[in-house]
Amino acid sequence: MYTIGIDLGGTNLRIGLFNEKGEIINEQSRPTEAEKGPEYTINNMAEAINELKSKYDIKAVGIGSPGPLSPSPGIIIEPPNLPGWVNVPIVDMLEGKIGLPVKLENDANAAALAEATLGAGKGASSVFFVTVSTGIGGGYVLGGQLVSGAQGNCGEIGNMIVNPSPDAYHGPGLNKGALEGLASGTAIGRIGKERLDISNGAQGVFELAEQGNQQAQEIVDEAINYLAIGLANIVHTVNPEVIVIGGGVMKSKDLILKPLIEKTREYVYPSLKESINIKPAELDQKAGLIGAGLLPQK
Repeated sequence: MYTIGIDLGGTNLRIGLFNEKGEIINEQSRPTEAEKGPEYTINNMAEAINELKSKYDIKAVGIGSPGPLSPSPGIIIEPPNLPGWVNVPIVDMLEGKIGLPVKLENDANAAALAEATLGAGKGASSVFFVTVSTGIGGGYVLGGQLVSGAQGNCGEIGNMIVNPSPDAYHGPGLNKGALEGLASGTAIGRIGKERLDISNGAQGVFELAEQGNQQAQEIVDEAINYLAIGLANIVHTVNPEVIVIGGGVMKSKDLILKPLIEKTREYVYPSLKESINIKPAELDQKAGLIGAGLLPQK
C-alpha cells in the first residue's frame, strides 16, 4: 500500500510516491503556476496522481501547504506566496478528481512530522521543529502524532513577541518585536542592509561574520539571542525532548548552533539547562515532501 505526498510551494509543486516505510519510490516536480488559479494547479496534481494510481495501489494523499489554512475542512485560506488563492477547498476539489482521501496540513507541520519520524528527532518522545528561513515557523510532534491545534497553527512561533520594547521592529502582518521580524533570514538580511549596506541578504552577513567582521557578528549574535528567547519559551511551554532547527539559515549552522544552545540554556530554569537538546535538521529540502507523504499514515 502506498501514499502520495504533495509539497505545494509558491514556485514548485513536488509530488512523491511513498511506501509504508516512508521511502520515496517516485518523485516529480513541476511549476506551481499559482497565478493561473487553484483549478489549474489542482488539475495538475490530479493528473499526476491518477497516472500513479494506474500503476500502484495508493491508499491516500497528504498535502503540505503554506498557511494560513484550516486542516479539518481542508481549506487554504490566503497564503502570501499563492496569490489569488482565497478560501480554496483544496481537499474537496482534489478528492473529487482522484477518488482518494486527502489530508491537508501546514507545510511547517508536515516538515516537523518528517523530522520527528525519520530525521533528527527520530526515536524521541516529543519533538519541536523550528524552521528559520525567509520566515520562522514550526511544528510539534508528541508521541509520534502531529499536534495541529484548533486551526492548524500549533507551532507557529514566528509571531511570538521576543522584544517588548516600543522601538522594536514591526514587520508586515507581525506583532511589534516578533521573533520572525528579528531572527529570520529576511530579518538578518534587512539589518545587514541597514547597518553594513550588504545587498545579498543573510548569506552576506554570515560570510562577513565568518571573515571576522565585528559588526556582522553582532547582527548574528542579536538574531541568535532572539531565537534563544523563542526556544526557551518553547521549552517552558511544552518541554520537548528534542528541538530540531531547519531552514535556509541553518546552512550556517557552524556559526549558529553552539552559541544558540548556550544562549537558550541561559534563559531556562536551572533544572532544565542540561536537558536542552537542539539538533540541526537532517532532511533538508525533502522534509516538507516526506512529511506530506507521512500525513495519511498518522
